[in-house]
Amino acid sequence: MTRRGDARPENRMQESEQHGDQSLERLGQLLGETARAWRHALDRRLRPMGLSGARWLVLLHLARAPEPLTQKALAHRVGIEGPTLVGLLDRMAADGWVERRPSGSDRRSKNIHLTARARRTIPQIEETAATLRRELLSGLSDRDLQICMKVLTRIRQGAEQAE
Repeated sequence: MTRRGDARPENRMQESEQHGDQSLERLGQLLGETARAWRHALDRRLRPMGLSGARWLVLLHLARAPEPLTQKALAHRVGIEGPTLVGLLDRMAADGWVERRPSGSDRRSKNIHLTARARRTIPQIEETAATLRRELLSGLSDRDLQICMKVLTRIRQGAEQAE
């Protein structure tokens, strides 16, 4: 039997389920809504640069990758299906953000590279994102932020292991 107020996570979960607490059932929805709201706020700020959410996300993944990414690897990192990414990359290439080059290791594969325009824009994207992050997190203590990061990391690890 779980004692009321027991601080162990498994006991809090059991207690929540026993008492019909709806707040934990909303956790996944809250995580998704928070991420979506954050992305939309950043989208609005990057739109004047000609960047949609999908575009800036692709550019940041390419900029942060230690080596050129294939379309397949990029699709996985961005979290979209390959055919969806192909269309996006076609538009981004036409607009001068990225270029496809043959892979040195696999003739069938193309690596995606940032253009000079994209490389010049990355610092602006990162600064805009940093400014928004500071605004959104202002008023939260360092301790609360560290706890939040730790909890979110554990949730993500659990989700990745459950795949």
